[in-house]
Amino acid sequence: MSPRMLPLIALLLGLTLLASCSNDADTTSLAAAQPIEAGDSCHVCGMVIERFPGPKGEAFLEGQTTPRKFCSTLELFTFLKQPENATQLSHAYVHDIGVTTWDTPADEAFIRADQAWYVAGHDRRGAMGHTLASFAERPDAEAFREAHGGEVIAYADIDLALLGRLGRGELDGDMQGMGQRDGHMHQARTDGRE
Repeated sequence: MSPRMLPLIALLLGLTLLASCSNDADTTSLAAAQPIEAGDSCHVCGMVIERFPGPKGEAFLEGQTTPRKFCSTLELFTFLKQPENATQLSHAYVHDIGVTTWDTPADEAFIRADQAWYVAGHDRRGAMGHTLASFAERPDAEAFREAHGGEVIAYADIDLALLGRLGRGELDGDMQGMGQRDGHMHQARTDGRE
């Protein structure tokens, strides 16, 4: 190897290390989930988020430090899967129902939406009626499915067709079909809070 090649090799090695460091920084510098505050309203429907049961969601678009908040996972994914929003998404969060309650999900239970498992077509209802139950661990999703019906799916399986069927109430505990069709069954919380 010629002595003139050594600076070039050192430069390439340095650039490779720099690139790997910047990739690590990107994954650790994602904005954290924000608490659901009293009076926060859903970005899609405008409903007051904390008044309703079920997992909620937050989405951070590229370059933004304040999330858009959603009253249910159905509303979150309906927003995320729109082509104009999908290309701008930085990251999103959902509640891990495996470690928090359905009626009052805790802010500390937010997990990355793209790393979660979901149950579609179960018998529990969220703010907008049918919604996706979200879990950090697949065994928790499977246990929920056993108790409440539905089908365990991954983030990549969620598309507008599934969301449309879910919103229209066409999925029941066996993913076959239900009678409720309006997709906007506004069920109040069962814990007495407004």
